[in-house]
Amino acid sequence: MKELHIDLKIEFCSLEELSDSDRSLVETACTMTTTSYAPYSHFQVGAAIRLKDGQVFRGSNQENAVFPVGLCAERTAFFAASASAPQTPPVCIAIAAQSKGVFTAHPVTPCGACRQALLEAETRFHQPIRVLLYGTEGIYIVPSIKSLLPLTFDGSELA
Repeated sequence: MKELHIDLKIEFCSLEELSDSDRSLVETACTMTTTSYAPYSHFQVGAAIRLKDGQVFRGSNQENAVFPVGLCAERTAFFAASASAPQTPPVCIAIAAQSKGVFTAHPVTPCGACRQALLEAETRFHQPIRVLLYGTEGIYIVPSIKSLLPLTFDGSELA
């Protein structure tokens, strides 16, 4: 039997160490947590996605009493970007979360459904989407969605 190793390089930094454009994206994601509709979980997530041409699209989680009907912040932002600029690749997404009005100390990662949706964009545009995950104790910088979902399922399996 062979053993496979998957290595993941994640950078960790403070908000002040980010470039101006990345800091602005993270701050936008933090602001978007306030537009979340989370009356059940009280877990508010905000996302901001930057496209290659510099446009930024925003999203926040939207819950529903029928839980599968809601939508995560990451997909809300990504779908808005895809609907408005379908030919422009996303290059970076920032995600922030707070619970009951307090930002999480540790960065929160996207759920599997969001990872899969964003992976589709990486595959479609043949380029990575950087991920900035905000927590009050620091920010994780992940080089691509594929890094968060290394054993991927994409359209090539459907052929």
